[in-house]
Amino acid sequence: MIRDNSRLSKNKFDLIIVGGGINGAAIANLAAACGITVALLEKDDFASGTSSKSTKLLHGGIRYLENFEFDLVHEALRERFIQWQAAPYLVKPMPFVIPVYKNDARPLWMMKLGVWLYDLLSGKYRIGHHRFLSVAEITSMAPGINRDGLIGGVEYFDAQMDDARLCLENVLMADKQGAVVSNYIEVKDFIKDKSQRAIGVKAHDSLSGSSIDIFGSKIIVAAGPWSDELIEKDIPHAVKRLRPTKGVHIVYRGEISPNAFLLQSRQDKRIFFVIPFKGNSLIGTTDTDYHQSPDSVEVEEADIQYLLQEAGRVFPNINFDRSKIITTFAGLRPLVAEKGDPSRISRKHAIESNSSGIYFVMGGKYTTYRAIAEEAIIKAMPHMASRMPYDRQYVLYGSGGSNEELKILSQRYDVPLDLIRYLQGIYGSRFDDVLNLTRGHDQLKEKICSCSPVIAAQVVYAKDVEMAQHADDVIERRLGLAYLECPTQNCRRAIEGILKNHS
Repeated sequence: MIRDNSRLSKNKFDLIIVGGGINGAAIANLAAACGITVALLEKDDFASGTSSKSTKLLHGGIRYLENFEFDLVHEALRERFIQWQAAPYLVKPMPFVIPVYKNDARPLWMMKLGVWLYDLLSGKYRIGHHRFLSVAEITSMAPGINRDGLIGGVEYFDAQMDDARLCLENVLMADKQGAVVSNYIEVKDFIKDKSQRAIGVKAHDSLSGSSIDIFGSKIIVAAGPWSDELIEKDIPHAVKRLRPTKGVHIVYRGEISPNAFLLQSRQDKRIFFVIPFKGNSLIGTTDTDYHQSPDSVEVEEADIQYLLQEAGRVFPNINFDRSKIITTFAGLRPLVAEKGDPSRISRKHAIESNSSGIYFVMGGKYTTYRAIAEEAIIKAMPHMASRMPYDRQYVLYGSGGSNEELKILSQRYDVPLDLIRYLQGIYGSRFDDVLNLTRGHDQLKEKICSCSPVIAAQVVYAKDVEMAQHADDVIERRLGLAYLECPTQNCRRAIEGILKNHS
């Protein structure tokens, strides 16, 4: 991808998309695939907001069954399968264990019914089979689990994913299909004609400091938790449409268990996860109302203590120590406003238009992003309904595999087999685009640090192809190094040096 903002000002687009998170990226991908001229604008980096702060799961949402949201769960399970087929290198089926204790809010019979119904709603899109677990089976899976009051449990399947890279795959695919995509472009206002219909946006390039007027026939805002701010730019003093909730996660050193667990909190009866993640453990999430600016969301000590205490209750043999936390992160769920307990608010989305003709995408689950994108395009541009790609044809940038043996690839590029496997797990079929950068440049085959398999060529690729502008773009969203422990900080220094030398 080439960041050429002159293309934004020189063209009038069929569609301007505001927001480069997963929904905006997918709208751009699908629209460009239909031949629509598209401009995708993101005020920070792609996936820098909620779309890189998730629990890293593509899931139907087993807990939504108790709210009787069967249609949402069925749709999410179908979309989970579609994403697994499109990007198996980023989406991995994963079994989850739910241990049930004597005094849990949800009894064992309810959990057994839940996983049976979950598979039933999956239908042909199932990715694994549930089963009921005895106390002995659960304790063998996690020898250190609390046995006091344990009466049994269940196992079911969902999928773990790389949220930031899945978003980026959609951006890259949109670019490949002709969309003009740009990060660090913030929409400051909407341009309207005499009848107050929106015909474009006034944007600011935070890298160059320049202002740009961008014109388009249709505008879709997919700004996640920033949607209310943009609604107010369109209609001053508009009623807020969102009820954001904050979700906090901890990356804890080492694997608490080789199995993923869904656990019931005793403090507030919520559910949370303990999941193997990049050789460590991901613990989360919280679900609390948030009333400040989306730009200032942060992890608070109370959030950390909540997660550590609840995890420690189930795994008492582990001395959960704050010093063993590698990193923490917080994201906002841009839920459509409704009353009630924040953890029980529906994850269903809404797509609404104002009198200006601007469409706003609000709410929704990460898992259903493709279906949300398709609906948004059809609502804004009804004549495109017949041109939407079929589900089975949903293709991402790295979709498709290599038929060549790893040994042959290893010899061709003169790199270890493990490096080939690692690159395929990040870039899919595009792994050789990274390795092609090393031809005649052996220094680009070198690891940037001892803490990970990352090689220098990946940093160059992140900058030249994936539009990374800063070291954090590479560390947090292109390579996921923020979740790994690097005591020497060599990763950051090496990345900053490579970016500087290839500027």
